[in-house]
Amino acid sequence: MTTTPRSSDPSVGPGEREWDGGLRPETLEDFVGQPQLRDQLEIFLEAAKKRGEPLDHVLLVGPPGLGKTTLAGILAREMGGDARITSGPVIERPGDLAGILTNLEDQEVLFIDEIHRLNRVVEEYIYPAMEDFRLDIVLDKGPGARSIRLHLSRFTLIGATTRAGMLTSPLRSRFGFVGRVDFYPPEDLCRIVTRSAEILEVELTPDGAEEIAKRARGTPRIANRLLRRVRDWALVRGDGRIDRSAASAALDLLSVDDKGLDDMDLRILGCILDKFGGGPVGLNSIAAAVGEEAETIEEIYEPYLVKEGYLERTPRGRVATEHAEAHLGRSRRRPRPAAEQRPLFESGSS
Repeated sequence: MTTTPRSSDPSVGPGEREWDGGLRPETLEDFVGQPQLRDQLEIFLEAAKKRGEPLDHVLLVGPPGLGKTTLAGILAREMGGDARITSGPVIERPGDLAGILTNLEDQEVLFIDEIHRLNRVVEEYIYPAMEDFRLDIVLDKGPGARSIRLHLSRFTLIGATTRAGMLTSPLRSRFGFVGRVDFYPPEDLCRIVTRSAEILEVELTPDGAEEIAKRARGTPRIANRLLRRVRDWALVRGDGRIDRSAASAALDLLSVDDKGLDDMDLRILGCILDKFGGGPVGLNSIAAAVGEEAETIEEIYEPYLVKEGYLERTPRGRVATEHAEAHLGRSRRRPRPAAEQRPLFESGSS
């Protein structure tokens, strides 16, 4: 399976977390895009402050790279502190959860990324913590087992997930607010890239920002990563200034086309068109044909391809659309009807 880093991969790459964090806005006022979600969160924050209560538990849903972690940090700062950050797979045992929750202070924010990957045993312990700010821990086993109740500070849990369908109903129902983070339009990405260029002290023209934004797949993390790569190209092969021609040349070198599709996107669409007659075809068949994990294709590649109309998910499998045919410049190879197919061995032949 491929492990090559992709410029258009919305997940955090090796060594990127510190750099990525330096570009994140720290207030809702500086947060670009998601206007409806931002307005909702502003109201909930202001109401919680006026009542002197912790913010309701918040669940943020959406593809990776769209700002869920950034929003969690902003909400924590607006409530007067920093977010305690962890992730679902890290919390393996109830004792791990107890150690985290008992160290939280009043109105502090706990952010759990990939919350859909919480251990089911741990999840059972988090229900009373969210509802009643208490934790019931069972000590020992068998006849000597006993339970102790720990009272917790009134905290706010912010969960983030890319797979809302994998959350159990009991956990989902305990969040007071569920917010959807969507892909960003190019004009918002232009503002994000321009702001990042100012922080990085890079000269970026408006048409250069527009070129990067339209190839960023609607994702701020990808836009900022492309900005870094274009900055490198401009420093080595240009004059350090990023305009449309510099951005276009650099991104063409990275195999990111004018629609934001990279080599793997084109391989997936080409595979469906050429090998499977345009579909429908199962996800596992696509994964085997292109040499990528099925889960990676479903979580990372497909959301943008579906959103942009290149791919359809049907009950029978994935189907490449006419839009995909036009973009790749070729039509689907449809299998011949059975009546037209020549048998391998014809009866009566000598």
